[in-house]
Amino acid sequence: MSELRKRWVIFRHPNADIRFGRDVYLGPGFSLDIPGSGSFLVGDNVEFRKSFRAEVSEGGRIAIGSGSRFTYYVLIQCSTTIDIGERCIFAQSTIVLDGNHRFRDISRPLLEQGYDFQPVRIEDDVMVSSKCTILADVGKRAFVGANTVVTKPVPPYTVAVGAPARAIDYFGPPGGDPEALRPVEGPAASG
Repeated sequence: MSELRKRWVIFRHPNADIRFGRDVYLGPGFSLDIPGSGSFLVGDNVEFRKSFRAEVSEGGRIAIGSGSRFTYYVLIQCSTTIDIGERCIFAQSTIVLDGNHRFRDISRPLLEQGYDFQPVRIEDDVMVSSKCTILADVGKRAFVGANTVVTKPVPPYTVAVGAPARAIDYFGPPGGDPEALRPVEGPAASG
């Protein structure tokens, strides 16, 4: 069925650039919506489990690296570019977005204010746990805890949790730890 789903997706989007690498699995409920000339590019051995959905606006591009996994009900909405590295994991009910709705102009109705967009890059070997919202870059091998809202970049080798996300641990090479996790030096530190 996965092969039939791939053919159907490509057939339904004659103006889009859709490419699936070798051994890509499209599970039941896979849905891709590219009404214009967007791109959806997938590396080898990528797995989309049940009810994955991607929406790509005119000229947008989603690129997914080899070996990545998407569990149940993952949603990606793209108007610019969303680049996902190799061997990334996206757990249940996660959403990745490259835009936020404007709302601060009190002289205009919300639906007339438009969006602010910025490309999103998720580097290799990232783990995004269940029910997360990703609106900014996530560095190599970072671990994003369940229910986290990423509104600012998460550094590589960092554990981030909360809404908004904050770094709580670093497990990478010495000296690469985020500033928020570095010990305080000087007279205040000796307490």
